[in-house]
Amino acid sequence: KINLPVIRQYVDYLVNEQNVKNVFVNGTTGEGLSLSIQERKQLAEEWMCQGKDKLDHVIIHVGALNLPECQELARHAAAIGAGGIAVIAPFFFKPTNKDELVAFLQKVASEAPEVPFYYYHIPPLTGVKIRVEELLDGIKAQIPTFQGVKFSDTDLLDLAQCINKNETGEFEFLYGVDEQLLGALAVGANGAVGSTYNYLGRQTNLMLQAFAKLDFALAQQYQFLTGEFLNFVIKLGFGVAQTKAVMTFVSGIPMGPPRLPLVDASNEFIVKAKAKLDSIVWPNGN
Repeated sequence: KINLPVIRQYVDYLVNEQNVKNVFVNGTTGEGLSLSIQERKQLAEEWMCQGKDKLDHVIIHVGALNLPECQELARHAAAIGAGGIAVIAPFFFKPTNKDELVAFLQKVASEAPEVPFYYYHIPPLTGVKIRVEELLDGIKAQIPTFQGVKFSDTDLLDLAQCINKNETGEFEFLYGVDEQLLGALAVGANGAVGSTYNYLGRQTNLMLQAFAKLDFALAQQYQFLTGEFLNFVIKLGFGVAQTKAVMTFVSGIPMGPPRLPLVDASNEFIVKAKAKLDSIVWPNGN
């Protein structure tokens, strides 16, 4: 069951300990697609309430398998003052081309006509592999609130072509594959949304600062160390349940078990992951 009272502590931890002031609610790590519509609304409301005057941006994911639920969640997000909404492609009956996908997204975005809209591109989970570069052509005419893309794919060629087309800089490209963030920054990504920023947000912000100062050697160090940890845990089996376990032992906040069909991380995973993370010496000496 969802645990609303813990969100206040969660917000304070992100802001004070990780220097993370922007959140993406009801996405993959938050198991948004495993929650009921009512649960998703309750979580969105709690994040908006607890984040007031503490968080800079709250983007709420409102994607679902059916259009009416997406629209209901979009209207709700607008009503509670969300800073943005995002939508994945439906992934049972899938759009097969750009026009079908844009038509679906437009029907959702139009329910929240004042709220910045993001397409959440995550083909490894949706199976929808329509290239974002193609999607962008003429999209502003159909979706006036279109703000950008949460790009959770390893295809940096597609990302680079998107950024190349974005000459006026009107769109944001928020990268979602944490172990490749530095590569995405190099081709022009201007933000990131990812699960590791729950517990490695401070280090990632230092990487972003190093990149902005053109200190690429330092930025590489941060990326390589993040990659070293992820490479280690991926070999053990790393998913949402294991992310919850890592966040729990790093933050001390009980993130709880996942919802079936996902199952809890094993004690063996927790012991090994904690030992690995504790062994990493970051460039800032921590």
